[in-house]
Amino acid sequence: MVDVPKIWFLRHGQTQWNLERRLQGHLDSPLTELGLSQAAAQAAIMRPVLAASPDIACRVSPLGRAVHTAEIALEGRAFDTDARLSEVATGEWEGQLRADLPTGGRNDLYLYTSAPGGEGFDALEARVRAVLDDLTGETVIVSHGLLGKVLRGLVCGLSRDEMDGLSNKQGCVYVLEAGRETCLEG
Repeated sequence: MVDVPKIWFLRHGQTQWNLERRLQGHLDSPLTELGLSQAAAQAAIMRPVLAASPDIACRVSPLGRAVHTAEIALEGRAFDTDARLSEVATGEWEGQLRADLPTGGRNDLYLYTSAPGGEGFDALEARVRAVLDDLTGETVIVSHGLLGKVLRGLVCGLSRDEMDGLSNKQGCVYVLEAGRETCLEG
């Protein structure tokens, strides 16, 4: 378990490539209509949090899908982008359909971090730990599914297998506090 201030974690809304089951990694595709609705649902959840905490830090992946989600979900609140919050790089597999990849009997975290020429799990975990080490107060983070599994897992003291089994919902807000996770849905 990593001792950090309270975090509100938002995964970006559904994208065209999520819908197609295509790996994005550091590539991007636009939010779908559902993705826009999911970001609006996150805005409704976050509105009272942001109103009660005008100085809360907001940090966002610089990838377009996360920035677009943040613009909607944070309703104009200023945020900083942080490249360390980008999704795991999937190397040669970026842009490929999930159906065209080997499965290996594992879930997404294992699959995506084993991509040829990709980032790998250890590098992703180190990047997430660096982000967590830099938090000085309560923070809203808008990022990506697999990075989120690792972030949430580290905060909750989970093993890699347990991280892999975490939910990966869009349109909700994961609240991380005192080593525990709560999922808020609209």
